[in-house]
Amino acid sequence: MTNRANYDSTAASSPAAGMPVRGIARLRERQSAKQAARRMVLLAGVSAIGFAAAAVAFSWTVDPLQHYRKAWYPPVYSSEERYQNAGLARNYSYDTIILGTSMTENFSPNAVGKALGGKVMKLPLRGSVVSEQYETAKLALSTGQVKRVLWGLDYFALREESDTGEGTFPGYLYDDKLWNDYPYWFSITPYTELAKGAAKKLFSHHGTELETLDSWDSWTKFDKRLVLSDYKEAQQTEAYFGLNEDPLADVQESFNTYVLPLVKEYPQVQFDFYYPPYSILRHAVWRQTNPVRYDNQMTMRKWMFEQLDMQPNASVFDFQAESRWTFDLDQYKDLSHHRGSINTEIAEAVGRKDAAYLLTRGNIDEHNSQLNQQVRTFVIRDDDFVTSNPVLIMGEEVDFTSREEAGKDEVLVPAKELAAALKMQLVWDAGSKTITLQFGKHVVKMTTGEAFAIVDDQKKEAPSPAKLIKNKLHIPLIFVTEAVGLTIDQDVRGPAVTAFLVH
Repeated sequence: MTNRANYDSTAASSPAAGMPVRGIARLRERQSAKQAARRMVLLAGVSAIGFAAAAVAFSWTVDPLQHYRKAWYPPVYSSEERYQNAGLARNYSYDTIILGTSMTENFSPNAVGKALGGKVMKLPLRGSVVSEQYETAKLALSTGQVKRVLWGLDYFALREESDTGEGTFPGYLYDDKLWNDYPYWFSITPYTELAKGAAKKLFSHHGTELETLDSWDSWTKFDKRLVLSDYKEAQQTEAYFGLNEDPLADVQESFNTYVLPLVKEYPQVQFDFYYPPYSILRHAVWRQTNPVRYDNQMTMRKWMFEQLDMQPNASVFDFQAESRWTFDLDQYKDLSHHRGSINTEIAEAVGRKDAAYLLTRGNIDEHNSQLNQQVRTFVIRDDDFVTSNPVLIMGEEVDFTSREEAGKDEVLVPAKELAAALKMQLVWDAGSKTITLQFGKHVVKMTTGEAFAIVDDQKKEAPSPAKLIKNKLHIPLIFVTEAVGLTIDQDVRGPAVTAFLVH
């Protein structure tokens, strides 16, 4: 009885009491599975921690973008400037930096150092907005070694956001917080950039050293035909930009947030700003397709100078009206980007404080007026060269909305605008496509497509027929003006600039 009682008591206290043998087996299987799952989770956690530690250690050792220190192996540089510039700014030795968009990529650090008298680090950001340039400048200035800054100021960089598709700015590389470097530790991007740089060094040799890093001058084609093609395309593709143009107040706020504070915060550093010399057709497209941007950037040229002129450690240089470059389209690869030799001349002019380019309160209006006149009066000749042809009628310059070269000594202008400037009577016969102009007793008749005119009932050969250009009737300026009895004086005013004076 005792043994039976003990047996019954033991059986009653067992979890499997009363269970079939199969139920007990399933229970044990579930318990074993739970234990195995716990071991798997623990193992996965340990593995993850181990992997993370290995990744951090590997990133710290290899440091593909030289984020923490200069490379202990032969350095390989990435041409992705947003990723590479942080390491260059933080860990290299220099006393002069170059900032800006792709307009600054063709600077030679050696040439700039020779011109400005310092050890130069080039830190451009293609397609950047000024907030990105600010982060780059702030990091470099925080090292305490910068004595001089050469900064290319592009109006279109003062936008709130970039529209060039250059990608997100990796801000974690530019701050001093170690804890948010995890994208650098665990992302494949830094190693991809290292691999690209290594491949470039092995196979292309373009821009693999600091002197040529980011420069495209040696392998890019510069040709006026490319620029003119870009000009024609931009007249169509940029037409919508004006619908979304940043208000002038926002652009000024961007300058006040990201440029001016650095000048004030570092009074011991010399800031040399410059307005880059785009081709004249770059400004022309803005004026034709986006007059808001054109007017805003003309306003900003003076406004930014006025803000910087109040700072004793800042100077502003203007190269946008240098027709020796801007009218020579063979110096450009597109509407904006020029040869590296121009970058070198810019640095030399800044170094010697060339009065032809250094802005002052006494010449800023003259600089703006000169650029504005060049944009208003440019003409593309038949041989694809660009000239500036100011037209003065009765001593007043006439601003024609368009101009077309017609031979060596002629230019086509809108008929209505010329008639209004000369106070001529104009009659248009849509049926015969003939225009009749009368000035006093003189009468000129021209028919589109016919290279002759009827002047006071006499047939005369014209240098160009009347033409419909962009739905506007254009007629030859000099021929018509002389035909109605007025006198033309032609005066060459410097390189590629011809003035037509009408009395």
